[in-house]
Order: sequence, then structure tokens, then C-alpha cells
Amino acid sequence: MPECHDGVCVTCSDAAVRVRVRELLGDGLAVVDTAAGPEEVSVALVDARVGDVVLVHAGEAIAVEASP
Repeated sequence: MPECHDGVCVTCSDAAVRVRVRELLGDGLAVVDTAAGPEEVSVALVDARVGDVVLVHAGEAIAVEASP
């Protein structure tokens, strides 16, 4: 099992990535637009809608960014 050193996880770098929700698939999943192209992520923990910007960590949306 990987260990975390220097306050950063070697598995995920403790990073959340900003992505835009493209499509809701049901069952708590969504397709989002990333720099690498569309990806499927879980949105089970947040109330996300198409067009929302969400923060994704380890394949799980953990927050919806507030609209300006």
C-alpha cells in the first residue's frame, strides 16, 4: 500500500481537478470534459447539473463550484 510523505499522497497528489459536467448518466455518474477529453466520474456526493463546474478527486466529484 502506498504511503503518504511530505503531506502529499503519492497515489493522487491530493489534487482536485476542475471539470465541466457534459452529461448526467444516472446511477450517480456523469461525463465531464477534461483536458484529456471526456471522462466518466461519480457525482453521487454532489448535486451537479449539466454545465456545472465540479471539483473531482480520484474520480469522485467532491464539490460544485458556485456560479459567479
